[in-house]
Amino acid sequence: MGRIFSSVIAWDRYAARCANFVLDVTRIAVLGARSAPKRHWRPAKRSAVMSMGGVAWLAFVASLPAIDVAAQTRGARGGTASARADAPIDLTGQWVAIISEDWRWRMITPPKGDIVSIPLSLQGQQSAEAWDPARDEAAGEQCKAYGAPGLMRGPIRMRISWQDDNTLKLETDYGIQTRLLRFGAAAPPGPRSWQGATSAQWIVRGGGGRGAPRYGSLKTITSNLRPGYLRKNGVPYSERALFTEHWDVHSLPNGDKYLVNTNVVEDPVYLQAPFQTAIHYKLERDSSKWDPTPCDARF
Repeated sequence: MGRIFSSVIAWDRYAARCANFVLDVTRIAVLGARSAPKRHWRPAKRSAVMSMGGVAWLAFVASLPAIDVAAQTRGARGGTASARADAPIDLTGQWVAIISEDWRWRMITPPKGDIVSIPLSLQGQQSAEAWDPARDEAAGEQCKAYGAPGLMRGPIRMRISWQDDNTLKLETDYGIQTRLLRFGAAAPPGPRSWQGATSAQWIVRGGGGRGAPRYGSLKTITSNLRPGYLRKNGVPYSERALFTEHWDVHSLPNGDKYLVNTNVVEDPVYLQAPFQTAIHYKLERDSSKWDPTPCDARF
């Protein structure tokens, strides 16, 4: 597996002030001055990691069906274990987004009408064509692109931790958002929000006998969302949208850990078909790059 990630491009906006482009290929760093047109760069301390190899393979692995699926909402061992104790994978830590595809839509705000690759209905296309960031600002809706379905594809860092034994907490620096992933009984429905209400369930694919390794993934379903954007340029999803995610962790021999979030957005109002993507993150051991940045309707 080590060869899969033998070529990694790491671009860090903390270093962007020096106009350095850092290319790391099998631990060989090459520095060279390079600058991009100013209209393409945001003057802010954001960062992302771009992996040029292995992304398709990880997406394939994440899509494999479970061999042995067990409900994990109350624990598989007699219903007494907590979700934390019963976790087949460890999602905790700080993860940084790997931007290796759709760069022009994820790292910058595309122009109005750039809706390529999203299966919008006619109503969705009309809504996207009417996007007006000034109107969103005036309405106090600068966070419309930071709802869960759009946020996860952004240039984010996210911290995942256990809020309690049956609730994972997901925080992002980009947009300063928090989402709770709840195992077990659903929380009482409240007002619609950018992060909605997320139910969580462990999917177990192995283990359970004579020392066999136990592994699996996390499945989450998010509903009760406020209407928002799938893309920063006003590509919409409605309050009827349903956001389903599958979370898989992959460890490399060198100790690096990667998280694959394979997700589907279904929306009977603005989409004519489900919108599916696979998003990738790398575990960061250095937490100093955490950079809380408020919502911005224009970038």
